[in-house]
This record gives sequence, structure tokens and C-alpha cells, in this order.
Amino acid sequence: MTDEEILLGLALTVVLATGSQILASRLRVPALIILLPAGFTAGALTDVIHPDQLMGQNFSALVSMSVAVILYDAGLGLNLRKLTGRTRWTVGRLLLLGVLITFLITSAVAPAMFDMPLRVASMLGVILVVSGPTVVGPILDVVRPTDKVRRILIWEGTLTDPVGAILGALVFHAIATTHRVDIGRGYQLGQFALSMAVGLIGGAIGTALLWLALRTLRLGETLGTLAQLATVIAVSAVCDIVREDTGLIAAIVTGLAVTNISKFDMPARRPFFETMAQLIIGLLFVSISSTITPASLVPVLLPSLALLAILVFVVRPLIAYLSTMGAGLSAGERAFVGWMAPRGIVAAATATAFSANLVERGVDGAGKILPVTFLVIVGTVLLYSLSAAPVARMLGIVKPAGTRILLVGGEPWVVDLGRNLRSAGLDLLMWAGLAQERQRITDAGIALATGDLLATATNPGARLEGVTAVFLATDDDDFNALASVMMQDSVDGPVYRVGPPEDSHGVVAPYTGGDILFGRSLVSHTLAARYGAGARFLVQPASTPLPPGSEILFVVHADMRLEPVTERRHVKPGEGDSVVLLTMS
Repeated sequence: MTDEEILLGLALTVVLATGSQILASRLRVPALIILLPAGFTAGALTDVIHPDQLMGQNFSALVSMSVAVILYDAGLGLNLRKLTGRTRWTVGRLLLLGVLITFLITSAVAPAMFDMPLRVASMLGVILVVSGPTVVGPILDVVRPTDKVRRILIWEGTLTDPVGAILGALVFHAIATTHRVDIGRGYQLGQFALSMAVGLIGGAIGTALLWLALRTLRLGETLGTLAQLATVIAVSAVCDIVREDTGLIAAIVTGLAVTNISKFDMPARRPFFETMAQLIIGLLFVSISSTITPASLVPVLLPSLALLAILVFVVRPLIAYLSTMGAGLSAGERAFVGWMAPRGIVAAATATAFSANLVERGVDGAGKILPVTFLVIVGTVLLYSLSAAPVARMLGIVKPAGTRILLVGGEPWVVDLGRNLRSAGLDLLMWAGLAQERQRITDAGIALATGDLLATATNPGARLEGVTAVFLATDDDDFNALASVMMQDSVDGPVYRVGPPEDSHGVVAPYTGGDILFGRSLVSHTLAARYGAGARFLVQPASTPLPPGSEILFVVHADMRLEPVTERRHVKPGEGDSVVLLTMS
């Protein structure tokens, strides 16, 4: 290829990867639904984005390092403290039974369905055992199932990826060296244990290096992020050199260690890593799907649909039924776990690497591995993404759409506001620091958060599951300002604070950005003064005329979503809504 063609190919790949994800976000569908057809179409219409021409034999190594970064990022989101009791055993059974049953059934049916040798069918079977958080996560974000179900599926998808990649490497070596499937021998089991050992050692070295960079040297956000990237890439590359495909284990072990060792204090949201992971996913899917030709899909299309039906309607429900027995899940939750097993980036990456190597070695039927995997990925993503939300609603496992509020403060006016918000039917939790304020909240019959909740919430590495909005209303303006900044990374929703007085000389409050609750005219001290002078909070239907001199503070929508009036936004109530007012009694 000429320099111009290489530049055009690289630019087109980046544009397709980015544009597809932007379009997917606007359509509220998983990005794979757009990425795979975009790469496939571009590959069919032009030769400039084919990775074998852009990067040649280096593509496989780039895929391996890229997937390592993705899995490290996924590992950072796995807090072992949240994987306890029955959930831990459920995830373990899903991993064990999922890998075993999927591998055995796929390997058994594929030879007849695709006219391929058993050894190639075994390679296909081990590739299709993986799922992936990059696919499951976006689907669950739209569905919003119960926290227990979400946790099980995210953990399963993340941990299955490196296990599947290692098993794929073992099957590949068994086929490539002996020309038959001989994976049951003790020798192969020893090879698996050796691969795990190399990955674990690499993860320990990666953790030690990041401890040096982030704790001992105390690198800032920018240099610390660079240190993480360099460490993950270097450790995974060295592990792959020592033993093929062990770099993925090292990457996810490093991520798990960093997020679960409390002294690392990793932020819950990592904008650079999230951006990097999204870009890598887009580039990989566009590049991989561009290598698949229409001619390679036609012969395997109908058998792939049959295999897809077996995986979706037989294999996954069987795995979920056996794995969730005695797990403390409802019937609906168990059924939804059985209806969620999309394939993702690791399946595509391993299929690309292993099938190409087997084709080069002249193994019959190896050329069918990638197109079959591609069709299974497209089929599972389309099926699950389009059906997950209605299935979850039918099973009754969708979390309510309303807002769960954390109201911070214990002054009389704050407690009275909390009492009125709760009377409007909202899910309310309050927290206060002083004993007398906490007693005031308890006496009002409002759920009181645990004593260490706010410390947890302001820990950059923690998250408050289920809390969708925080309102900071203490009488300390600087505390409100600091907490509003720190809690942004700990809540799945906005954080608001009451404003300081215009002439405030506080240390932080006058200089901190963010949307101010109720605007600048109703700052904390003004609210307290008005309440002391007899003003009270009132909840009434939006259709009822407002009392004279009253001001709207919140709008409670018919679906129990709460929207506050802020300095930047005036909320207009609609039909069926209620309003929370501040009015003179």
C-alpha cells in the first residue's frame, strides 16, 4: 500500500469506529450493532481498511495488547467486597459450567453443521465460551435490572474473557502440534495451570509496579494514567512472550488488585481509560469485521443461525438453571440470567488470531471459524439488545425508574424537606454528622444512612449503588462545595448543593462550580431563616394553583423522577406531576 492509502485507511477506521459509537449512543443501542456492519461494509467496498494490509503480521500482537488494556479497565470496575455469599458461588458456577457446557455442546454439533473436523469444531467451541463486559454492560445500562443480577452478569462476562482466551490457546496448541484434540490429557491440564501461574505472576509484578508509581512516587493524574497504560502493556507483552495469551490474565489480575487494595484510591470514573477503551473497542471491531467477506458468510449462514438458536435457547438456559440453584434469586432473576450471553470483543479477537494461524497451517475447515464467530456475535448482540428490556419488564426485575435520593443535612428545615419528599412517594435516604441531627432524622421516621456512608461516598474508589441523586444541604457551605466535587464519581446521577451567600468569604464554596440547588436567591442561610420565620414545605399537584408567595423547589414527575429547580434550569411541571413548594404557612 502507498503512504496515501495507509493514511486514508487509518483515518477511515478511526472515523468509522468513532462515528458508529456516536450513532449507537443516539439510538440507545449497543455499539456493536453499528460497528460490525460498518466494518463489514467498508471492508467489502474498499481494501484500505483491511488490517492485514495496514499492519500485516503485527495486527495479531496489537489485538492482544489492546484486549489487555480493555480487560485491565474492566478489572478496575470489579470490587471484590461486592462479590460475597451466594453471588460469589453463582458467578463461580456460571464460569465453570458455562465454559464446560458451551464447549462440549458446540464441539459436538459443529462438525455436522459446518462440515468441519472435530479439532476445528473444538477450536470454535472454546472461542464461543466467552461473553464480555463491553457487550453486557451497555445492554444492562439500558435495561436497569436489579443490582444482584447486574453484578452477576458483569462479573461473569469479565472473568470469562481471560479464561476463554487461555483455553483457546491450549486448544490451538493441541491442534497445531498433534493434529488432533487431546485436551483431556494431564499434560494439557498442566499446561493450563502453567499458563495461569504465568498470568498471576505477571499480575503481581504489574501491581507492584503500579504501587511504586501511584503510591511511592505519587504520580499525578496525567502521569499516573500513563504509568498504568505502560505497565499493563509491558506486563501483558512480557507474559505473552513467556507464554502465549497469558497477558490477558496478567492484565485483569492487575486491575483487580489495584481496585481492591484500598490504599491505591483509584477513582471510580476514569475518563481517559474509558475513552481509550471505547476507542480500542471501536477500532478492533471495525478492523476485524472488515476482514470478513460476503463470500465467506454465505456457506455458513444457515448453520450459524441454527447454532445461534442452540446457544440461546438450549445452552444458556441450561447453564443458568444449574448455576443459580440455591442462589437466592427470584424466578424472574434466574430467567433473565438465562437470557443474557452476548459474545464480544474477546471472541472476535481470539477467532481472528487462531483461525488465521490454523489456515496458514493448512488445517481443513479453519477458514470457517471467523465467519461463524462473526455471525454468532452479530446474532447474539442483536437478539439480546433488542429483547433484553421487554424480557426484563415481563419478568419484573427492572428497577423502578424513580429517583433514589440521598439528602445530606440535619437542620430542622432539611429534615422537614426530607419528610415532604418522602410524603411525595420518593425513595429517600438521609445522612447527618452530629448525633442530635441524626436523632432528629430518626424521630421524623426517615431512613438514616449508616455512619460511614458519607465517608464511603467521598472515597474516590467507592460507589453508592442505587443512589441516583444527592442533595447537599448542611449549614457548612465549604463542606457542601467539597462534597459536591468528590461525590460526582460515587453516584450514578447528579450531585447538587445549596448555594453560599453572595458575600461569602468561605475557603471553597464561592469558587467551586456546579449547578446550585434552588438558585442563588435561596441559599442555605436564607432557607434556614425563612423556615425559622414560619415558612414551610408543601407538596401539591402541579395543576393546583400555587399559594401566594410560594416558590417551586422540585417537580415530582408522574413516573417518580425528581427534578430540582436550580440556578441554571427552571423545571416546568407537566400533566400528572406534583410540585414541592416553599410557602409561608
